[in-house]
Amino acid sequence: MALALSPRRRALLTPVLPVMAVVALLALPVSPGGEGGAGPADALSALVVAYCAVRLLRARRRPLFRTAALVLALPVPGLALAAMNAVSPGAGLTGLGRYLQIFVLVPAAVVLLVRNRPDLRLLAWSFVALALCQGGIGVHQYLTGTGASYQGEDIRAVGTFGASDVMGMATVVSFGVVCAAGLALGRGPVRVRLTATACAVALLLPLALSFSRGAWIATAVALTVQLVLAGVRRALRTGAAVVAVCVVLVGGFGAGTAMLQERIGSITQVTDAPDQSVIDRYTMWAAATDMWREHPLTGVGLKGFPEYRDGHASLALSSGSDTEGAGAAYRKQPLLSPHNMYLLVLGEQGLIGLLCLAGGWLALLVCALRGLWRTRAAGGRGLDCALVACGLLVWQLVDFAYADIGGPSTVLTAVCFGMAGWWGLSGADETDADPGTAAPSGLGVSPGEVALR
Repeated sequence: MALALSPRRRALLTPVLPVMAVVALLALPVSPGGEGGAGPADALSALVVAYCAVRLLRARRRPLFRTAALVLALPVPGLALAAMNAVSPGAGLTGLGRYLQIFVLVPAAVVLLVRNRPDLRLLAWSFVALALCQGGIGVHQYLTGTGASYQGEDIRAVGTFGASDVMGMATVVSFGVVCAAGLALGRGPVRVRLTATACAVALLLPLALSFSRGAWIATAVALTVQLVLAGVRRALRTGAAVVAVCVVLVGGFGAGTAMLQERIGSITQVTDAPDQSVIDRYTMWAAATDMWREHPLTGVGLKGFPEYRDGHASLALSSGSDTEGAGAAYRKQPLLSPHNMYLLVLGEQGLIGLLCLAGGWLALLVCALRGLWRTRAAGGRGLDCALVACGLLVWQLVDFAYADIGGPSTVLTAVCFGMAGWWGLSGADETDADPGTAAPSGLGVSPGEVALR
């Protein structure tokens, strides 16, 4: 007869470990000059989906209850319609596979593999660990002049993602800040909250050195939402402390201060004196909007933006973005997307696709916020999990106004949607019980099936 595993051993064998491995793989360096497409983490995410499917088949049970299945599968009709309308069958299948991976399959796998709040906390700490790793590399790049090129100097912190994916490290570090802030604002042990606070403060430095305006804005909004949800008085005290830390960090850079101030000031220079990157962004936004006007319901099809861009963009659009540094030679990187997820979906998938995708995201946000209110009404246990889930989702939805999917770090977007989905669809009703004795309520799990998880 097999001996029963101890609670500690069961915790070590949590099924969320494969998801943590996906996060960990993003610490691997990207080859210099690479195109920034799918990487090892994407391949492992496919294996995680397959692993989850095998577990479900062995358990012979319904994986999701009706509401969860509806919310997670809401993007599928719009994606299928846009795939049929693609410029070629190959482009349609490729685009469909990518969208299903990021917005349906991997999030659903995360929802099913996360058993309880301790598992969600493990995932959050894996985000923080990855952010500290990438952020440390980014700070070293700034100090040694080995980063990506920015205003003629190789000082832009990009971590292991290279000059072709300057948003990669900024995204990873932003997720780490949001996760650390959520863990710090919860009601866990003092030691855990102090550690999380120290991590969040430390990560502000590489975030600043990424020179990523979109990541700055999204992080500021997400942190503000987290602080308000944690309590107004707490928000005011913490906000004052964060402002003081930012002033100290920025003030200690010397020559770097001028660059940061100029980059921050450029956020508001959208009409007076915008730089070429802002001009390109607005030109591509206008092109995506024009595509939607010609095909309002179904768009131009998945992967159709590059094919239709030149026919809808004005002459103000440059030929590409200059990239150099971080071990890569100079190259002109083509502008193949509008750098706005909402407009990309609107242009390629039309109003039907946007309503399906954004409708699913809005449903997840509503469910996550409802779970947070229920947690606060029940005494606040699990508040850290609620703040992490809501913060990540808010960050992603705000960042989508300045960026879209693409690059190795995109798989983290799928994990974030999965974490928010687990919390909103089940996690708010869970407890902090031993991982070996808890299972997601409402996900088709009966008490007799707990041992399978």
